Amino acid sequence: MPPLKSLETEFPILDSNFRSFCASHGILTVEDFLLHDLHALAAHAEEQPSSERLRQGVDQVFAIIDTIHQPWINGMELLEDAQKNKRALSTGCERIDSLLNGGLHEGHVTELAGPSSSGKTQLCLLAAANVAYQHKGGVTYVDTGNSFSPKRIAHFIGQVDQKVLRTVMNSIVCHRVYDIFTLLAMLHELEFRRKSQMCKGDGGVSLLIIDSISSLITPILGSNSPQGRALMISTGSLLKKLAHEYNIAVLVTNHTVGGNRGTIKPALGESWKTIPHTRLLFFRVCGSNTCDVSILKHPYVASGKAAKFTIHD
Repeated sequence: MPPLKSLETEFPILDSNFRSFCASHGILTVEDFLLHDLHALAAHAEEQPSSERLRQGVDQVFAIIDTIHQPWINGMELLEDAQKNKRALSTGCERIDSLLNGGLHEGHVTELAGPSSSGKTQLCLLAAANVAYQHKGGVTYVDTGNSFSPKRIAHFIGQVDQKVLRTVMNSIVCHRVYDIFTLLAMLHELEFRRKSQMCKGDGGVSLLIIDSISSLITPILGSNSPQGRALMISTGSLLKKLAHEYNIAVLVTNHTVGGNRGTIKPALGESWKTIPHTRLLFFRVCGSNTCDVSILKHPYVASGKAAKFTIHD
């Protein structure tokens, strides 16, 4: 759903004062209203000098929601969409592709979770190179930790004509992002561009990579902030929307935290675990360049299935 700022021209009640009030509660888009405690929001609005105008703004947003909500889709329609419009994009690693039942699936959010230096970024770079070269698809790479490497991308592509290499590299667009608000703005811009491209019949982004999503979300979850959690869920929901509606394969990385009995598990908690369609756990074998990759969650493959992945430092 659209950011609130884009609606002001048509709905003047959604002015800068209303948007500032909403932003202070982690609400940046129409969709965020559906994820927020509206009773708490109404109570906060009553405390403001312009409470009546704020209530009118809230009513206007709900009127917008009623007009743009998505229709119900039955199982047969979902199956037909998956068969006709959703491809599996090879990561460039046969073992990982086999583990994922063909690769990274368009319409799905895939999460790579693991400790530092466990191969997550390497797989992201490899997938970016392979999708751009083999699938001739556009790639948007969101780099949150300065780990994007054009040289490694070129290495994965291999010995090709300079013209081909230039075309492939130009189809990979890297964004340096260091906070959740910049990410959300970028994702909304991507949605707008993708919608325009589909209307014109043009191709667009096939793969969206965020390395890493946890480095942007973890800082806003301090002190069990409801605003931070709302922003996290809003981000996850937007990623799933982009994946499904625009046939994009979304790949994100996450760090790990300690679990029960000395094990490790993906970070970001219970609320986030419902966002990815697929979750892989990476663990580097001590003293080697081999990484064990196991499935924690997958729509088509049983949990626990595993493969080995070689890391190139």
